[in-house]
Amino acid sequence: MNSIIGTYECKVDAKGRLLLPAPLKKQLNASLQAGFVLKRSVFDRCLELWPMAEWDLMMLKINKLNRFNKKNNDFIRKFMAGVKVIEIDDLGRLLIPKDLVTFGSIQKDVVLSSKVNIVELWDKDLYEESIGGDDVDFADLAEEVMGNLNEDGNGIS
Repeated sequence: MNSIIGTYECKVDAKGRLLLPAPLKKQLNASLQAGFVLKRSVFDRCLELWPMAEWDLMMLKINKLNRFNKKNNDFIRKFMAGVKVIEIDDLGRLLIPKDLVTFGSIQKDVVLSSKVNIVELWDKDLYEESIGGDDVDFADLAEEVMGNLNEDGNGIS
């Protein structure tokens, strides 16, 4: 799958249904038939929407872990906690299960944010807090994470 692009704001109804914005639905169109996995994020209080093809690739990695190693076993249990297979209906809606709504503290306003090959679902206030936090200097973080990469030699880091 290609990278998913964009950040979109939308609303979730009282039943936990979310209508995907048209530009995002168009990007996910190739994955609609296979379905998606919705899960808790490992690092943040948000949800992750995985196209099934991407999920299958992650499962190949997870299945290589030795389950007789306690740390591996604990990781697998926590990584898989709350995992749900979901579909996007013909109208472009997805239903967020109640336990995941609770985990993500999702109220009414939601932000869908691309994360390369998956989409994060955030409560809008929590999303704004996460990107606007003063706890991380983004320039320092960018330099530390990306500063030494230029593998193509094309001048673009």
